[in-house]
Amino acid sequence: MGDETEDFAALFEASYRTKRFEKGQTIEGRIVSIGHDVALVDVGGKGEAAIDLAELKNEDGTVEVAVGDRIQAVVVSTAGGLQLSRRLALGAANARQLEAAFMSQLPVQGKVDRAVKGGYEVRIARQRAFCPISQIDLPHAPAIPHEGRTYSFRIIEYKEGGRNIVVSRRAVLEEEQRAAAAELRRSLVPGVVITGHVAAVREFGAFVDLGAGVHGLLHVSEMGWTRVTEVSQIVSPGQPITVKVLRVDEDGEKIALGLKQLTDDPWTGAAEKYGVGQVVAGRITRLTDFGAFVEIEPGIEGLAHASTFEGGRSSKWSAGLAPGSTAAFEIVAIDLERKRIGVKPVPEGSSRAAVIEQGEDAAPQAEAAPDKIGSLADKLRDALKPRG
Repeated sequence: MGDETEDFAALFEASYRTKRFEKGQTIEGRIVSIGHDVALVDVGGKGEAAIDLAELKNEDGTVEVAVGDRIQAVVVSTAGGLQLSRRLALGAANARQLEAAFMSQLPVQGKVDRAVKGGYEVRIARQRAFCPISQIDLPHAPAIPHEGRTYSFRIIEYKEGGRNIVVSRRAVLEEEQRAAAAELRRSLVPGVVITGHVAAVREFGAFVDLGAGVHGLLHVSEMGWTRVTEVSQIVSPGQPITVKVLRVDEDGEKIALGLKQLTDDPWTGAAEKYGVGQVVAGRITRLTDFGAFVEIEPGIEGLAHASTFEGGRSSKWSAGLAPGSTAAFEIVAIDLERKRIGVKPVPEGSSRAAVIEQGEDAAPQAEAAPDKIGSLADKLRDALKPRG
């Protein structure tokens, strides 16, 4: 019997080619051999794992599986070979195995029996355990009934020979979340388009939950091709949103996101639409000490220097001007590379201004610009819709 056991152990060592398994991981495999004390399980990747034969026997001591059967089991050790436990996977562990699970921090299955003061009573095999209410789920998780549900728990206290057991489902969920977050971060590279939901809105932008507890920042400057002054007009907490990954730092912790990149850059066709000397309709968006910013179309703004307005040599050049007012402007300079356009106001009552007012300008796209004001919000709302 000793030689046979040694041969069986040698067979196990020779056949074992480890995949990347971790303690506590539940895996599925096919039984390929059954010995006196140990069975071998094919877990894929040219590797086989060992499981004590006692784990495969019923209460009568009869082996209840055969070669070729598939089983689920928990990885309990990876040192010197892959060792499995079926009882931990089935929630049928005895007190000794539960203590071992506590010492090695392996998850165990348990059924929530009932709510008690401060938490829940959980049944793990024949043992009773207590799960504090703070440990039954992740923080801020939606409230759901837990009674009658079977979960994976981690034993965080094991005292008095198993008569006093405290468990945590939250610890298992957080570990799973960390693993999922690491996997998600590996997939987040510049250019990737991903759907998440708005977690929080701030003056400088919005934080977007991308899943698995991973958050990215959608800065206000990346929300639209035109200037966004109120973040809350574009996004709101809880709103589903599709964004593009712009930058990821080396450790993957800081993720910059963009929304406007999902729509066409209006400057792409500016060379064909606008030229020096052309008269266009524009809307004043901002007044500064040095001039007025004029929106020619959503996403394209020009600057009218203070000196181009009547009274421009005095500090009162902006008297009578207000953000939102529209007028005719002449394009005096275009720098496509830097995305800048210089404009100057066309005198009211002039024939050139009248052309804009009457809708007879040679550039119909410029004439229609005032009517397009506000269309950016519609484009952004379309971009916010999750993509299938």
